[in-house]
Amino acid sequence: MCGIAGIISPNAKNYKAEIQQMTDAIAYRGPDSAHHEFFDNAALGHRRLSIIDLSENGKQPMFSDTKNECIVLNGEIYGYQEIKDLYADYSYRGGSDTEVILAMYQKKQEKLIIDLPGMFAFAIWDEKKQQLFCARDRFGEKPFYYATGKNGEFIFASEIKSIIASGLIKPEIDKQQIAYYLKNGYIHPHKTIYKNIFNLKPAHTLILKEGKIDIQPYWKIPTQTSTLSLDESVEKFKYLLDNAVKKQLVADVPVGSFLSGGLDSSTIVAVASQYKKNLKTLVYGYENGDLNEMPYAKAIADKYQTDHYVLLDKKQKISQTLQEVYSYMDEPLMDSSLLPTHLIFKEASKNLKVVLSGDVGDELFGGYTFYKYNIDLSQKGFYPNYLSKMFLLANKFRNMGSERLHRAQFNDTIDFHQNKVRNYFSNSEIKELGITAQIPTQDFSFEPTGKDFNDLMRIDLEKYVPGNMLLKGDRTSMYNSVEVRIPFLDIDFAEFCIQLPWQYKVNKSEDKIILRKAYSKAWTEEIANRGKNGFAASVNEWFKEKELQELSNNLLTNPQSYIFNYLDFKQVQKKLNYQLQHWSLLVLALWFENNKNYFK
Repeated sequence: MCGIAGIISPNAKNYKAEIQQMTDAIAYRGPDSAHHEFFDNAALGHRRLSIIDLSENGKQPMFSDTKNECIVLNGEIYGYQEIKDLYADYSYRGGSDTEVILAMYQKKQEKLIIDLPGMFAFAIWDEKKQQLFCARDRFGEKPFYYATGKNGEFIFASEIKSIIASGLIKPEIDKQQIAYYLKNGYIHPHKTIYKNIFNLKPAHTLILKEGKIDIQPYWKIPTQTSTLSLDESVEKFKYLLDNAVKKQLVADVPVGSFLSGGLDSSTIVAVASQYKKNLKTLVYGYENGDLNEMPYAKAIADKYQTDHYVLLDKKQKISQTLQEVYSYMDEPLMDSSLLPTHLIFKEASKNLKVVLSGDVGDELFGGYTFYKYNIDLSQKGFYPNYLSKMFLLANKFRNMGSERLHRAQFNDTIDFHQNKVRNYFSNSEIKELGITAQIPTQDFSFEPTGKDFNDLMRIDLEKYVPGNMLLKGDRTSMYNSVEVRIPFLDIDFAEFCIQLPWQYKVNKSEDKIILRKAYSKAWTEEIANRGKNGFAASVNEWFKEKELQELSNNLLTNPQSYIFNYLDFKQVQKKLNYQLQHWSLLVLALWFENNKNYFK
């Protein structure tokens, strides 16, 4: 896991200072070493977090055996040893997974991407072709940003701050993305908050040749439905997950696992413990309230005899943690779990470089309550015809129940999922706040129909997962120089799960059906029977902290705060109620305060 950067331009050797500034800006992504390589028309930079092949043979930028190609990679290629055997005629110098990509490129050129597993963002400079070939993994676990500099340079990096640190571009705020953030709580997964800095979509390649950029998809989310029986599916589910975890335990440094006490992380620990004894596990615990995961996590830790560590949240210094997080976050993200995620990676970094996570289980197995709710309403005749809709709306002032109200407001399951679930400000509220820019819509690699409830999960895999969940995990882990691995996103396992009939995952009363059938015996009885708890805290409890109130007052009740260059001061005051909308505005205000010098 590392940080990458590059500048493609004539006389690239003149950009030594700029490429140094770029890699310095993301030094925490790779504190073990820094290297740069220069061609006549390309400058490549790399910060290394040594995970596999700790020797000098694993350093980057890495040349191929012919010296014609040079690669910078951020990520891990799982199962690379088997791939290496398929390209045995290549003259390998070390044992790193990075070198496998170079071997594949020499044989298959850009088509290598079709066969490449893992999480990755990489760039290969081909000196003979005078071409840059870049790619990002299928789900967006690893980031890849790019921009055009003031002199026409093509600039790329793992983080936005690295591009800005080059000094070759002055970023411009995109008001549409402020609107998108207010509605969804994160920036559009295919965009950035800046008009002139771009985000390579997951599952896409980028080729730069003769100054022209060509971006193409290489994978689309499966839309077929498996015909396997439930029993057959359970057996294949277990086989594929077992392989995924086994591959992701490969490292030349210690590997641990998060353990929240939920179904997903408990499953990962259960499988990993088959291959790694005395696995180190970590839980983020709340001392009070309903979010206390510690007893459930300890039960699994005891069952599998892990080396278990508890990080306690004593509900102190929320303001300090928030400001620490936004010292490195390049874009606003309102997800309150961002703070405990940062803290647990901070704790993990004391003893670990690699941590397994149970993320994305909900999107693959139907774990969210709103999936069940949507199915229940649909089976009751959700989304009535036009005439019925008129009657429902006519009664909206007569204490309509939530079900009838939702039937009146939304056209179908997709409309409900896109415009009700995880929406924090309505379109009218955003306009009242002073943002009149149109909220960008999402384009998907498939056409959601609403006829298959898997479409709801596919939408989340292409929208919420890269825009919120994976971004949160990458930034918090890398700031603390830790690599996070997500076995559920192993391509073979994830593709299989996406194609399972939705009835194997969720119905109006059950969730994660296939996971429960496959692994219930691996859990404790208490865990198997408990409901879902998110990894987040109560924002209104946080706002009881005096220091957080002071931070809010300084940023949101001061008309001179930079946020009020974009939002209406009086309208913002109406939202300061110590709830989620207030939190969202505070995060945005803090982000503006920390980045305002870019725009002056």
